[in-house]
Amino acid sequence: MEQKLTETAPAPTAPARAPLARLQAVPWLIVIALSAAVIWLAWRAFFHNPNADPVGSAMLAFERQNSLTVFSSRFEIVAESTNSQGVLGIDLLKSRQAAIIPALVEYRLDLATMDRDRLTWDQATQTLAVTLPPLRISRPNLDEGQARTFTEGTLVTGAAAEALAKNNSLQAERKAAQFAQNPEVMALARQAAKDAVRQNLAIPLQLAGHESAKVTVRFDGEPSPR
Repeated sequence: MEQKLTETAPAPTAPARAPLARLQAVPWLIVIALSAAVIWLAWRAFFHNPNADPVGSAMLAFERQNSLTVFSSRFEIVAESTNSQGVLGIDLLKSRQAAIIPALVEYRLDLATMDRDRLTWDQATQTLAVTLPPLRISRPNLDEGQARTFTEGTLVTGAAAEALAKNNSLQAERKAAQFAQNPEVMALARQAAKDAVRQNLAIPLQLAGHESAKVTVRFDGEPSPR
């Protein structure tokens, strides 16, 4: 028997029924979890070594974290496929499956690429300027165990059901990767990254006696904050 598998567009109302996304920023959790480490690094950088400078201390903090997850986005993807099985080009069995699959995507900072050229200390204004590399987006993690599926067909064979599920998973992963780069979601992820870096570098500066110090953070290609 010949088998044909195609993707179909979901009904117009289907995407509206599924929540677009549940977005989770994690910089505050990072600050709490790393508070002890930050205090130790600050003491090591400023008090143990009296000749340390703010840029060197920031580099020391970055070296302790190769990768920092700063944001996560959880949303639901709608996928739909049809399957036809027939003989000599004549469709005998048709089936359709729609699926709503939860997906999780994480946004990370690769701190291993940070070097001194990305940090600048202005003694006059007591400002540490940090330039971050682009965020890395993880491969979508599909929670297929929590997926909701709807299958139609007079007789859905095991092979057809397996093919439909596989095709919907591929669709969901592709759509999730596209949604993860949505400008609005990316803006939230970048802001979360800036907040995380700003908070984690402000504490060592204050402990070093720079009580009025400020930390400005931007990404490659963004204008310098005023």
